[in-house]
Amino acid sequence: MSHEDMACDELVELVTAYLDGSLDPDTRVRFDEHLLECDGCASYLQQFRSTVATLGAVGDEEIEPGFRRKLLDAFKNWH
Repeated sequence: MSHEDMACDELVELVTAYLDGSLDPDTRVRFDEHLLECDGCASYLQQFRSTVATLGAVGDEEIEPGFRRKLLDAFKNWH
């Protein structure tokens, strides 16, 4: 792997920035190239998108308050 290649763990750390369009152009290219070569990360990205879409479709009043707190705690450190 050259210094330009992106590792899977780096992709996982950058996935939210990728989805919100805040990656710099060089990192975005490295991210996209990794997706083309790594079926596992491509699957991870698709699962992440599905999770975000599903949770976005659920209204606050539909989530039990204790479960909502657990979700917020689980994702509070995501960028």
